[in-house]
Amino acid sequence: MKSNHKSQALEKTNIPCLYRSADSGIFYGIFSRKGDQIKKSLKTTDKELARRRLEGLRQKVARLNTKVGRAILFVDFAKRWLEAVGGAMKQSSRERREAAIKALKPYFTNTVRAIDKSQVDTWAGSRNKTASARTFNIERETLIQVLDYAMREGLILENPARVVERRKQHQARVVIPSKAQFKTLLDTLRQSDARYHEAADLCELLAYSGCRLAEATAMTWGDVNLELKNFTVTGGEYGTKNHEARTIPLFPGLEEFLLRLQASLSKLPEPTDRIVQIENAKKAITTACSAAGLPTFTITVCDTSFVRTRSKLGLTSRLLRAGLVTRMAGCWWPKRTDTYATNTAQ
Repeated sequence: MKSNHKSQALEKTNIPCLYRSADSGIFYGIFSRKGDQIKKSLKTTDKELARRRLEGLRQKVARLNTKVGRAILFVDFAKRWLEAVGGAMKQSSRERREAAIKALKPYFTNTVRAIDKSQVDTWAGSRNKTASARTFNIERETLIQVLDYAMREGLILENPARVVERRKQHQARVVIPSKAQFKTLLDTLRQSDARYHEAADLCELLAYSGCRLAEATAMTWGDVNLELKNFTVTGGEYGTKNHEARTIPLFPGLEEFLLRLQASLSKLPEPTDRIVQIENAKKAITTACSAAGLPTFTITVCDTSFVRTRSKLGLTSRLLRAGLVTRMAGCWWPKRTDTYATNTAQ
């Protein structure tokens, strides 16, 4: 039997389904499955190695679901993948995957089985020019995961997207306020109208707790135990970034802020009441920075300030989550925590 593969004559060998290119000497595996011909380069000129690779290819071909592979479009299969894995994702992560699938759709309008390296290269070449590094990497990761799922489901033999390299993301320089600048920011927010007061509360909560924004806005009064002097970070409905709740010592700066905030309320808050009612303070902070003549800080610099001060004291994330019995530099953990929180509150 002779056939053409990229204009090369293929010669049959004495091993079933194994063919050799007369021009390059490279071996190929050719199979017929349910009326479809499957042809794949084994990427070697060594016959014994080709025989071993052929056996692995044979097992993959046996798992192929050619009927489904011929029918299902990429975008439909991507949505099926998202439904299968989306339950374990946070809402923000799911929304990013949905946006990535929408961006991939114009480049992959055919069936999953028809996707090949040239089509992936076309997408990569186009999006490299038009998308940011972060957006490109999210789309790349989504495409790889969808096609990996297609392999597991027996729709394709290999994932052509895995050869696409991840783009390097340049980290923007974060401007962290000094203690004096942070105090000026809070004073400016509190001296503005009432709409800005909760923005100041959110800034203080972030700075004194070290929580991420979504964790801080989800924190309720029931998460705080003033008697045991600790608080629990749950992340609310969508959980924390690593899906694990953590209990942390109630630093004196945070305790003082919470007591002050509680006293300012018209009635004692319920355990289910959120400590701050707003989701973000971006506009308020930008306006306050402009009014006070400060650099334009972002909401994330509040918890970044926590990390910077914590690092100076040698308090790692693992230590924060470990509890109260760690001894460091000759001091028991509570003593180091008190020192840290005092510095943060100042």
